[in-house]
Amino acid sequence: MKRVAVIGGGITGITTAYTLAKRGLDVTVYEKHRYAAMETSFANGGQLSASNAEVWNNWQTIIKGLKWMSRRDAPLLVNPKPSWHKLSWFAEFIAAIPQYEQNTTETARLAIAARDHLFAWAQNEGIDFDLKKQGILHIYRDKAGFDHAANVSRLLAAGGLERRAVTPEEMRAIEPTLAGTYYGGFYTESDSTGDIHKFTNGLAEAILRLGVKTCYEHSVTELSADQSHAWVTSFDGEEQTRDTFDGVVICAGVGSRELAAKLGDRVNIYPVKGYSITVELDDQASQEAAPTVSLLDDATKIVTSRLGDDRFRVAGTAEFSGYNRDIRDDRIRPLTRWVEQCFPGVCTRRVVPWAGLRPMLPNMMPRVGPGRLPTVFYNTGHGHLGWTLSAITAEMVADAVASAVSGTTASTAG
Repeated sequence: MKRVAVIGGGITGITTAYTLAKRGLDVTVYEKHRYAAMETSFANGGQLSASNAEVWNNWQTIIKGLKWMSRRDAPLLVNPKPSWHKLSWFAEFIAAIPQYEQNTTETARLAIAARDHLFAWAQNEGIDFDLKKQGILHIYRDKAGFDHAANVSRLLAAGGLERRAVTPEEMRAIEPTLAGTYYGGFYTESDSTGDIHKFTNGLAEAILRLGVKTCYEHSVTELSADQSHAWVTSFDGEEQTRDTFDGVVICAGVGSRELAAKLGDRVNIYPVKGYSITVELDDQASQEAAPTVSLLDDATKIVTSRLGDDRFRVAGTAEFSGYNRDIRDDRIRPLTRWVEQCFPGVCTRRVVPWAGLRPMLPNMMPRVGPGRLPTVFYNTGHGHLGWTLSAITAEMVADAVASAVSGTTASTAG
């Protein structure tokens, strides 16, 4: 049996380990934390959203970022302190603007293809992750935002996604608890939401039943490969261990850039910080006042998910400030304020803040497939859509790995 190492125990690492094990490979997962899904896969917005497939590579994003640089509570905040990493990333981001339409459509196609896999895995493995299949409603307060969304809908439709324009009256019918005045919205009935942390940990238990070896609390200190093997050196706090594999898959989120460099590959991921709050719905009045349909407010870049009866997740914003995981009060306050404005009946006395680093490549597309060496593979750089795309990119990379290390035929990726 061929041996494959997976570096990273977040949503992409655990889904990759699952798909590899399903193909009969001997899989070992390395994760520096004590449990799976403890960083970016811990408390994201919860949306499984093909309707949010629009990539950010357009001049409108650049203009907004420049305009908002002096606002500490801006939806998009760029730390003006220069670094070669940041400058090279933005240069490549601008260079990818001509691929905006093509990449938006392809991302939608991938997101749709991911759904069936993820739902089937959850059913087969008995994973309860607060799945809610009630669609996602995009909300717009002015005609300019609504008209831009209409153009995006055309690109999403080319990728196979159906979403429809809705009037303010229809918006109130879809989600009666939403307060405020709106120009209109777009509703995607096929989108859904769930708890990424619950799902990833459920799948982490499933891979153990499939015989996957999990090395939690193991930091990868050295990584190398040649034409036929890969070597992983890890440290568990007491001793270093070096092991030999037939292949390695890098699923290390924002750590993937440094690991790729060790293997002779350039994977220019930048850590884009996002924030979330989990509003604890402790009383019946708050539970009734909180939405059950997932929302996406494009103007403020805020998304919501209802997780079970007693949790309301609100997430958003993008911050370019390097590998900084600090939870800033001036970035959390706008999320709480948004809840109080849009859902005034929800009590915000007990709110749990969180921040995570999204691994983003300049063209907003994930890196999936082989590296420079035939023993090295990548499944990383999913940006704000790691949860949404994880199932299909795991299938894709598992097909590539199985074909390369075992000489098997690719089987299931859409």
